[in-house]
Amino acid sequence: MSCYDRRLRRTGPEQLNSRNDLVSPPQHSRVNGWSLPLHTFQVVALLFYTYLAIVGFGIYIPLLPHGWKYAAYAVIGVLFAHHLVAYIVAITIDPADQNVLAKKNYCSPMPVFDRSKHKHVIQNQHCYLCEVDVGPKAKHCSACNKCIADFDHHCKWLNNCVGGRNYWFFFNAVASAVLGVFLLILVILYVFIQYFVNPAELRTAPQFERVNGNNTWLAFLPLAPADITAAGIVAIAVITMLLGTASLLLLGHLLLFHLYLLGKKLSTFDYITEQRRMKNTRDLESDVEVIENPSVRKNHLQDLSFASQQKECEVSVSSRSGALRHQETGQLSIKHPSIICTEASDVASFTSLSPGPESVPKCTKETLCENIHQNKEASDTEMADFGADLQSNCNQSLEESHWGSVGSMKQIPSFAKSL
Repeated sequence: MSCYDRRLRRTGPEQLNSRNDLVSPPQHSRVNGWSLPLHTFQVVALLFYTYLAIVGFGIYIPLLPHGWKYAAYAVIGVLFAHHLVAYIVAITIDPADQNVLAKKNYCSPMPVFDRSKHKHVIQNQHCYLCEVDVGPKAKHCSACNKCIADFDHHCKWLNNCVGGRNYWFFFNAVASAVLGVFLLILVILYVFIQYFVNPAELRTAPQFERVNGNNTWLAFLPLAPADITAAGIVAIAVITMLLGTASLLLLGHLLLFHLYLLGKKLSTFDYITEQRRMKNTRDLESDVEVIENPSVRKNHLQDLSFASQQKECEVSVSSRSGALRHQETGQLSIKHPSIICTEASDVASFTSLSPGPESVPKCTKETLCENIHQNKEASDTEMADFGADLQSNCNQSLEESHWGSVGSMKQIPSFAKSL
């Protein structure tokens, strides 16, 4: 089981007596997407729409051949106009719950939510901040600071919540943006290719008859012709296609996602909640699998047997090194191998508790017993050798000390016999 799992790193809520008990939302609720401050994404969306409209209808669509020009004006113009209307309506609508709209006074400040009294803002379809009963799918948005009917999500591009009252305007804005940007990219790509293949095909407008040289092009035809260089035509085309492709990928992904939600009859909030629940379930199942999986326990048992064998080797080596130290210091410190037998019995008893024979390593008990007997025989032999070495060392030291004190060799045999 991994202790670094993401689920295990989550922090719990604060205690009820902490200083974060009183959660203060923004002082006033927001009316719609035009309420200040405007979000940066909202401003970027409006500026990008303006840029595409100017570049598309002012530079590249007028360069199309006569037949395709008016078709592009009609189709792309309708899509851009439809997107603008749907986008503005989705921003302007107040998506709050009906009971909130009936009671809400956006000029008055919101009350303070006390978590020591209520665990959630909405309980039993009653909002303790808006102080009204709400619908079963209503959620209190922290950014707008009000309950949204049939809450889907809070859209930063609209700077407004998307709920039951403005969802279809939001969906139409996304769908029309995808189609409009796609067709505009096709038009710009056609002009870009024709510029290198057959530039005369792009200079069919009557205003080009008064232009001297093929290096000068006209923009904002036919109402306000303005000179522009060929390099400017190519550079703007490349930049617009790159920006349009990036926005098309993002908008296309968003459109497919909401088509999927419509097919499943889910909201964005329901989808996110379901994904979090499924992830928590998978994390819990993985933790239980790690605990109950026999193969995992088998690995633990193998590691235990390897560790016990390694410990036996360390004890054997330490006994030899202890004997060598005794030859230098004359002190004896030998560890009895009963500890090894105890560890082996513990391993044997532990393996007997395993759920099946497949989880116990083969020949673990026999291998341990052989190692124990071998270590015992080796330790007995080492003890005997060490005793003989100790006796000879004692005789030699006593002989030298006796020669230094008495100076007679005759007393050494009798002393040795007394020993």
